[in-house]
Amino acid sequence: MTPEGNKTPAILDNADVAPCLSVVIPVFNEQATIKEIVQCVCAQRPVEEVIIVDDCSTDGSSSIVDHIAAGNPAIRVIHQPVNCGKGAALRTGFALARAKYVLVQDADLEYNPEEYYKLLAPLLANKADVVFGSRFAGGGPTRILYFWHSLGNRLLTLVSNMFTNLSMTDMETCYKVFRREIIQSLKIQENRFGFEPEIVAKVRRVHGVRIYEVPISYYGRTYADGKKISWRDGVRALWCIIKYNALS
Repeated sequence: MTPEGNKTPAILDNADVAPCLSVVIPVFNEQATIKEIVQCVCAQRPVEEVIIVDDCSTDGSSSIVDHIAAGNPAIRVIHQPVNCGKGAALRTGFALARAKYVLVQDADLEYNPEEYYKLLAPLLANKADVVFGSRFAGGGPTRILYFWHSLGNRLLTLVSNMFTNLSMTDMETCYKVFRREIIQSLKIQENRFGFEPEIVAKVRRVHGVRIYEVPISYYGRTYADGKKISWRDGVRALWCIIKYNALS
């Protein structure tokens, strides 16, 4: 039997979790999906506030998020004056977060907000300080797409693990949840997708930090759907693994 003090809370779904999340959504040219994803995020009971950081979109996303936020005090919109990248947008959003936990949510429809309860479970059980959602741990439906992308993600995760001595399965995942004081204590330098290996390296060095990984589903999109990451970002990620582990 599990000792009483070590039991994980009996969380059945998002409806069982009280509001405790600041959800940070970086947005750049996502007019086709931004309204739907924000509506879905706001419908989840764990969400206390939504911080949308528009990274100088040029496709109408800016006006869409302003319209969504109008009259909803739980949504805040920040417009970056110039396009700087996902890492820069997250840096802005993290600094403004006020809830107990802070979660990263992409503006497309690849990740399902209805799975927030899975990510929160180790935190609410006081077993974790940081939780990553893994697309490769068999947690739900996963759209089959690009072999080389999948291989690249796994190779980057392997190299990252070699430096950090962690046993992660998905270093490049979008879904990350942090205790607010942890993420706000870290100085994020990367402006683009190098944020992913940078944050893993820096979280790893936080004294006493407890890191968990939970399986999630993944509804990947194609370049025709608006996917933005490229092989150049993979090269940058490899450099960031070395930079923030071996050279810092």
